[in-house]
Amino acid sequence: MSSISPRFMNDLRDRLTLSDVVGKKVKLTRAGREFKGCCPFHNEKTPSFYVNDEKQFYHCFGCGAHGDAIGFVMQASNLSFIDAIESLAAEAGMQVPKQTPQEIERAQKQKGLHELLEETTRFFMDALRDSRNSEAMGYLRDRGINDEQIERFKIGYAPANGESLRAHLKAKGFTDQQMIDADVFRKSKRGTDPYAFFRERVMFPVTDRRGRVVAFGGRILPDHLRAPDRGDYKPAKYMNSSDTPLFHKGRMLYGESRARQAAADGKPVIVVEGYLDVIACASAGYEGAVAPLGTALTEEQIQILWKMIPQTEKMPVLCFDGDEAGRRAAARACERLLPHIKPNQSALFAFLPEGQDPDSLIRAQGKKAFERIIDGAMPLFDFIWSHHTAGRAFSTPEAKAGLSQILEEESAQIADAQVQRYYQQAFRNKLYETFRFGGNRKNAANKRGGATNAAQGFVLRKPSFSRHNLMAQIILAAIINHPALFDEAEDILGHIEMRNERLDFMRQAVLNLLCTEEEGVDSAAVRDHLKDRGFETELRSVLSESIYTHAGYFRPNVELETVRAKWQEMMADISRMAWKEDFKKTGQELSGNFTTETWEKLKALYETNRIDSNQAFGG
Repeated sequence: MSSISPRFMNDLRDRLTLSDVVGKKVKLTRAGREFKGCCPFHNEKTPSFYVNDEKQFYHCFGCGAHGDAIGFVMQASNLSFIDAIESLAAEAGMQVPKQTPQEIERAQKQKGLHELLEETTRFFMDALRDSRNSEAMGYLRDRGINDEQIERFKIGYAPANGESLRAHLKAKGFTDQQMIDADVFRKSKRGTDPYAFFRERVMFPVTDRRGRVVAFGGRILPDHLRAPDRGDYKPAKYMNSSDTPLFHKGRMLYGESRARQAAADGKPVIVVEGYLDVIACASAGYEGAVAPLGTALTEEQIQILWKMIPQTEKMPVLCFDGDEAGRRAAARACERLLPHIKPNQSALFAFLPEGQDPDSLIRAQGKKAFERIIDGAMPLFDFIWSHHTAGRAFSTPEAKAGLSQILEEESAQIADAQVQRYYQQAFRNKLYETFRFGGNRKNAANKRGGATNAAQGFVLRKPSFSRHNLMAQIILAAIINHPALFDEAEDILGHIEMRNERLDFMRQAVLNLLCTEEEGVDSAAVRDHLKDRGFETELRSVLSESIYTHAGYFRPNVELETVRAKWQEMMADISRMAWKEDFKKTGQELSGNFTTETWEKLKALYETNRIDSNQAFGG
């Protein structure tokens, strides 16, 4: 669209009453010549947001937000400048001027396609309710889709007889060429009438950022053979519209219009895989859920995600399956992300339990199960580290150097010089801390050929975690998931220091339960005990990916034999570290104040461990 004249902009402002525009988003009360309300752009209880119709501007004395009707709609609804103008113009009954004949022609053509797609959507929705198509409705019911969701997402059904849709659209005045341009029909190679592209499929309309239908995705019914005469042929599970004048699959996201509003309201933006996942998430309260349209996440879609988040910190959550294919998809997304990350602009990575998707997880275990996955999402930096270290041994200098080189190459992909420098430094710090504390050993389960986990490895999720604090949370996670460890863990659980008061109270609750209950208490009982006592938030923290990324061998599904072996190995590490600290402290005391008592203590420590004292002193 060409530039919009100042005259049109002034006319648009004159036709609008600012308090009416703002009043659709904010509850306003009159205050003299102005209106006041709670600011929609920051949390406040006492109104500091004022609207002045005479001067045509709003101002917040709390956060400094200021602007006119166009600026308000842009920020409150997360729209671009042009989209905000078009929205307000429609409200005012005005037509945004098109300055060239080509623009007028293109707009008229697009308007016709929009109308055709809306009519097609209504046809599909009516077909879904036709008793002859009860199999399609039965499929949706089996997937937990109710009438409210069907209406909200405009779900429909494309019947086997595609000619019925063509006849319906012709009766509404649409031409075959329009049907082809909208990719609802395709040209026949035999030169006959066009044929319906979607047949015998549950239909999901795809809308643009303004909520207008621009394309469709169609899902075949389970085990449904559209052409029995072709033997074992089965159609593709999903079919999606091709690119059209209205639709570009690599530049749009399913659920984008709803997610924009959710992002403007401060809700998280979450990328999932498919249509049903988006619907399940939105129905569970995650209105910011979106999905790519039959392709891997593109660079254009990543930019859309960042632009739709109005907050300073732009961190969409990318949600992947927990299997190997999901990890590969995450790695591809990482490759696309890295060149474009900037200060406060990146992404978080969340992984589902293996064999689950958001739809199946929410249906089977409820909203809380998915909430825990999202709350435990890891930053991009931590995903890169985990991706290159999980399940691998770095027992030689060459292996360590190889890891260092890979991480340098990853950092080099970042175009922003400042962020690149911080990544390089963070990886160097991570390498130092990991190998300094014995991260050269591969986990015991791998050595024995036992069960492995993609998140295993010596990894700290956040650099702000101290090693002591992390170790304390790992110990808690191990005992909560595997109460059978309690006999050998009771002493350390009773004495370990938790630097977070709430976590320390939870530690005491675990200790009290396992000390007083008979043998046989399982993990579910421990979790229920803690939830009943108000420790649900702390429980999520301790049993999150931030802990498992460092100690995946203490996950609840790991065999007890492996857990015991890793526990003993961890206890040995703790003993060695405690001994080194004690030896160094005693040596320092001896150098400053030589006494028989400190000398005897130092000798006892030396005899106990027989290690080189120079190494213990760090020299």
